[in-house]
Amino acid sequence: MKSSVEQLDPTRVKLTVEIPFEELEPGFEQAYAALAQQINIPGFRPGTAPAKLIETRVGRDAVLEQVVNDILPIKYSEAVEEHDIKVISNPDIDVEDLVDGKPVKFTATVDIRPEIKLPDYSKLKVTVDAVKDDETAVDEQLEGLRERFGTLKPVERGAKNGDHVVLDLAATVDGKPVADATAEGLSHELGSGQLIDGLDEAVVGLKTGEQAEFTTKLVAGEYADSDANVTVKVGAVKERELPELDDEFAQMASEFDTVDELRAAVADQVGQNQKIEQANSIRDAVLEELIDTVDFPVPEGVVDEAVENQTAEVMQSIGGDEAMFERLLEAQGTTREEFEKDARDGAARAVKAQLLLDEIADAEETEVSQDELTQQIIFLAQRYQMEPQEFVNQLQASNQVGALIADARRNKALASIISRVPVKDDKGKKIDTTEFFGPFDDEDAADDK
Repeated sequence: MKSSVEQLDPTRVKLTVEIPFEELEPGFEQAYAALAQQINIPGFRPGTAPAKLIETRVGRDAVLEQVVNDILPIKYSEAVEEHDIKVISNPDIDVEDLVDGKPVKFTATVDIRPEIKLPDYSKLKVTVDAVKDDETAVDEQLEGLRERFGTLKPVERGAKNGDHVVLDLAATVDGKPVADATAEGLSHELGSGQLIDGLDEAVVGLKTGEQAEFTTKLVAGEYADSDANVTVKVGAVKERELPELDDEFAQMASEFDTVDELRAAVADQVGQNQKIEQANSIRDAVLEELIDTVDFPVPEGVVDEAVENQTAEVMQSIGGDEAMFERLLEAQGTTREEFEKDARDGAARAVKAQLLLDEIADAEETEVSQDELTQQIIFLAQRYQMEPQEFVNQLQASNQVGALIADARRNKALASIISRVPVKDDKGKKIDTTEFFGPFDDEDAADDK
């Protein structure tokens, strides 16, 4: 096999491959076997018809085409490996006219990872928010715990934000009832804004048994974008009564005997959570600094595909309803053009991040162990509330195992360089990132030089 590569631009190449006909010979037997299973020839069981008879039935050209289709991916992969091409997209393949007994020639045009010059990480500048000794956060956690153990108590006063109310709703558009906006015995936390616009404002101040009317614009269903007249009646008003924050509560709500022990434990957890948040902020900030600092061209074809996939996912989520898509854009105060521009900008930045992290992973010789991959699978399975094996099965069914490994490798590569990046908080204090990402091996640094 002979092959050559032509650089079309910094992110795209064209491979030209020529396969001597004799290299096709081993594939003919396999092609005859495959075709024998696909066609029915009287007097022969499927798969047992002789080659000559199959060739007579389908023609020599069909057999040759089958052989080429089978061998072409193999020869393409060999050419990619021979020229050490870092492919990042599926190739556009063009096969010249096939002639029996003559070499097979094809070209493959494909997007590649551009040349990327990695920076001196010590020259980067990254700033993140400082970890706060936040008593307010501790108080909020304790208040949330009290609310979990709170009880709802009926009250005779007018409803106010934070109360739990039971509502009957009835809506009409031009005098016609709207089934989607009609309900009885609906429980709702006043002030949460989780139901239709204008409802909370209409209910505030109403007592049990009282009702009010208001007008709102419907956002879904048969009468989407129409003004509806809504009548709401209050069936009950209840306020949440919270237990006292004392030792008795600590014993009821936790494994601690005193409220001081409970507060100390909550403060410790808040501190740990803030450190995790800071570690995530550091990771994100370093990546953003790398993206902004390192300049290289991003393959337009890969960006185009990412934008198309994102748009397709949005359309699929709304059943391909173009009118609904336009309404969603209008509700968000944007246009189709702005959406597509934002999608393209985001896709270009995401592709750039992947290419950059792949380059770092190669430079750092990053490998993902089986244990690390298993931990990643367990973590993601828990996030999606799935059993690990069920998650793996879905990955395999959608051919996403390779993508998961690639993402794990990129994340590990990013973590491996963070300790070389000087990081400060917004108060000017230097942050020791080794607590989160481990130390940097100076011997490795010397080897790199």
